[in-house]
Amino acid sequence: QVQLVESGGGLVQPGGSLRLSCATSATIFSTNTMGWYRQAPGKERELVAVVTPGGIRRYGDSVKGRFTIARDNAKNTVNLQMNSLKPEDTAVYYCNGRKGSFDSWGQGTQVTVSS
Repeated sequence: QVQLVESGGGLVQPGGSLRLSCATSATIFSTNTMGWYRQAPGKERELVAVVTPGGIRRYGDSVKGRFTIARDNAKNTVNLQMNSLKPEDTAVYYCNGRKGSFDSWGQGTQVTVSS
């Protein structure tokens, strides 16, 4: 059963912007820390950004100042605004919901930054 549904990936030129969205159930959204992780070919999955139910945000060092994570409480959605994209941002981006032992992942959406 798919609990996290991602959208918004695609191809963008260096310096461009993309917005990823992850929709989930009201129960998961309201109680879980929601976030985005990414995995590039040949590399380990890494943190992009997370936001707690209370709104506390944490970012990976490589995206600080360029990416913004936000919760849309009306739509049970977590959004990732990605600006000033670089080729090294190319990866599959995964939405995550986590609380205690509960750890749920979306199927991933491809982001490719290339000219």
